Amino acid sequence: MSETTFPYLTDPSGQEHALEKELTRLGRAVENEIVITNRLASREHAHLRRVGRQTFLEDQHSTNGSFLNGERLQGAARLRDGDQLTIGGVDFLFHDPEMTQCETPFPQLEVNLPAGEVRLNRSVVPLSPKEFALLAFLYTRRGTVCSKDEIGRAVWAEYQAGVFDYQIENLVRRLRTRIETDPNAPQLLLTLRGLGYKLVGLD
Repeated sequence: MSETTFPYLTDPSGQEHALEKELTRLGRAVENEIVITNRLASREHAHLRRVGRQTFLEDQHSTNGSFLNGERLQGAARLRDGDQLTIGGVDFLFHDPEMTQCETPFPQLEVNLPAGEVRLNRSVVPLSPKEFALLAFLYTRRGTVCSKDEIGRAVWAEYQAGVFDYQIENLVRRLRTRIETDPNAPQLLLTLRGLGYKLVGLD
């Protein structure tokens, strides 16, 4: 493990590239701080820019694009410890020792109801129809305790006779495996004993 306090990248060979400067250039040209010898790389493919304690990835209008956690980058994006960058066909891992030491990792959940899309730490999360229905209901009432009866009526509207507690509990358990970093220590979907469930941590 690196002893540097600077953020750094590791390449597929395991070599570390410390981001000591405010601007680090990546690309095929030898003038770059990190040279990528791959035909998919543009001469000056991407920049890593440090602003205070934050690091941003910026694509430089490259031919083949820059990717963050498998998604093509649009504009600039702030990096977080553990992010995967794909620059010119080469995968790098971003490490920020200071972030690891100073920040408690908290799942970043994004819910786009009109698009039917859910992202966890910027990666798309596949959900079953029932899992999405549960999340959508909790999301519309985020910060509010939802009882099992309310959840049953919202998610299983087709069941006039109601649903069993175990069905709701199993669905909550499955959803946690999708949206929680550690399903056994949930940070987003909380249980309030005797009351129900509450979705927290979203703006």
